[in-house]
Amino acid sequence: MPEALRSNGPPVSLGNQSQVPTPTPPIAVVVLITDKLDPVCHRLLEEAGHEPRVHTDASPDELEALAREAHGWITRSGTDITAELLEAAEHLQVIGRAGVGVDNIDLEAATRRGILVCNAPRGNTLSAAEHTCALMLATARQVPAAARSLREGAWERKKFAGTELFEKTLGVIGVGKIGRRVAARLEGFEMEVLGYDPYLSDEAMERLPPTFVTKEELLERSDFVTVHTPKNEETRGLVGEEELATCREGAFVVNCARGGIVDEAALLGALESGHLGGAAVDVYPEEPPSGAAREVIEHPKVVATPHIAASTGEAQEKVARRTARQVIAVLKGEAVSSPVNGMGLRMAAQPEARPYLRLADVLGQIVSQLSAGRLRGLTMGCHGEVPPEYAEVLRVAALRGVLAHQGLDGPVNLVNAPTLARERDLRVKGERDPDAPGSFTRLLEVEATFEKDDGEGEMRSVAGTLFDESDPRLVRVGTHDLELRPEGALLFYENEDRPGMLAAVGRILADANVNIATLALSRPADGAGGPALTAINTDEAITQAVRERVAATEGVQGVRAVEVV
Repeated sequence: MPEALRSNGPPVSLGNQSQVPTPTPPIAVVVLITDKLDPVCHRLLEEAGHEPRVHTDASPDELEALAREAHGWITRSGTDITAELLEAAEHLQVIGRAGVGVDNIDLEAATRRGILVCNAPRGNTLSAAEHTCALMLATARQVPAAARSLREGAWERKKFAGTELFEKTLGVIGVGKIGRRVAARLEGFEMEVLGYDPYLSDEAMERLPPTFVTKEELLERSDFVTVHTPKNEETRGLVGEEELATCREGAFVVNCARGGIVDEAALLGALESGHLGGAAVDVYPEEPPSGAAREVIEHPKVVATPHIAASTGEAQEKVARRTARQVIAVLKGEAVSSPVNGMGLRMAAQPEARPYLRLADVLGQIVSQLSAGRLRGLTMGCHGEVPPEYAEVLRVAALRGVLAHQGLDGPVNLVNAPTLARERDLRVKGERDPDAPGSFTRLLEVEATFEKDDGEGEMRSVAGTLFDESDPRLVRVGTHDLELRPEGALLFYENEDRPGMLAAVGRILADANVNIATLALSRPADGAGGPALTAINTDEAITQAVRERVAATEGVQGVRAVEVV
């Protein structure tokens, strides 16, 4: 991601093509840690020159004060990062979730403020999968109850007769990283595995090993049901009273994902009625648990653990290491591999995609400054040999570039640009053409519509390409073909196509001690006649006074000073 995709700080140069840029910190780069983590996290942050501040028992008021000085924030599931806390965190650029689930983070508020949220989805995947299998076996064989009975001096072999997993049917709801590993391990017990995941594409379902069925069929056929989805508005109560009633008599339900995905009150009712054979739970709507969740824990057919699925030494070390490295990367202005918010950020992490991102962002910046009107819409066109998988993130990069020069309060970056566009009811679309016009092999085109003060609409368009797949060029402005490096201070104006026009403007620039670095002259490409276009790249910024003098030159019109950052 280009460094111009600004976070909470001034614009910086675009040399490193980063995902989230490095601001100018007030004093030290502070990383707040509010949950207990493996010491490797603290050590890596210090080695990177940052100041880790560990506060694992802070009150909400204390957290607000701590957040005001934080540039990074690392948490597990024990800290609720609310919109109010984020409002106070004026320097915050990144939140690192040491684990997978982010339901304790207000993603909407973070995204609106341009704060990148990243997690460590692979760090504890194996531990969570193993714990799921352990709970399933413990529930099927009544291991905790039998151990407790024996410890109390009883010998009750018949009472604790269990259920085999052999040739039983396992239903996996949510066939992601953890769900797939659970399925693979329990296939070793010769179970038939069914899968349900509404977010997977048909192609992915064909590629993955479980037999995919509808949720209803999975519940009807499964002897064991395990849940491995993220928690959001769509999955809260995903397995409720109706779903549990659909389960076959004597089935077992396991939830090691997030509290509330399986409705605890409905689960308690299904256990008390005898419809379910048992349940295993590691997660709860609130922790420590209360209400229906507490009653579920105390039920004799339930094996419950205190949210420890990811709590192995190996997992905690891996999660802490990966989270620290991602936070460090963001604070250095580099890309991360596991962003949670922000459209297409994984694509932005690919080195070969960065020149395209830079070009799209710069074209957005230029087209935004070619009009004084209010932005109303944006179209991003990809032509020729532009990889189709880049289309989405290029649209966001162009949008970021346009919005960066619309006088918005706060940062604009790849994280929050789509949200800012929706809030302003901007029409944003993309177009793709496998053929590039003229002699170009690849071409990006950004077209923006504006509303002028008189209510009239205005359209501006620019196009650019990459030389040698890395060197950006501006090659068209409106109907004028040209070639110019799109960098630094630029001056655009239309002029009568007659001798002396460039000399007149050149004298004005010379009088203001503004040096011309490069320039391009162009007649309309459509051959329809009309004014010529001059584009000048200068070593110094074009001041308002200089722009006004150029605009007052006879035969000159449409003067626009542009700054590419």
